[in-house]
Amino acid sequence: MKLTVNGVAHDVDVEEDMPLLWVLRDELKLDGPKYGCGVAACGACTVHVDGVAVRSCQTMVGDVDGPVTTIEGLGNPDEMHAVQAAWLKHQVAQCGYCQGGQMMQAADLLANNPNPTDADIDDAMSGNLCRCGTYPRIRDAVKSAAETLKVS
Repeated sequence: MKLTVNGVAHDVDVEEDMPLLWVLRDELKLDGPKYGCGVAACGACTVHVDGVAVRSCQTMVGDVDGPVTTIEGLGNPDEMHAVQAAWLKHQVAQCGYCQGGQMMQAADLLANNPNPTDADIDDAMSGNLCRCGTYPRIRDAVKSAAETLKVS
């Protein structure tokens, strides 16, 4: 089957009921999306499919209809996405395990709501768990990225 990931077309020889997460990690060797829970409850595996944040652990590759973007493809080689830059600016990551999924969820939020309130951020990010508890820094980074995106 054909799958476009981060702008590159791939032919993958997998069963259609294989979770997208395993195709990304095992077949395409992308380690940004993480296995956290396997039941779409933690958000560590969040990627975009056709511009929408999805949990790749519960998205079967045969159901993917559109391009896939992982944290590796969120920015470009010359410039980080505003969310990635804000994560660095606010030193969000502690252990870092969940942060790829956090950033992908935040980018989805900002693509749909360029001026989120604290409640909007909390609601959109509530399905992404951070065992280190960096939630205040995550909220600050989302606000900062929103401001950057307004300017650009």
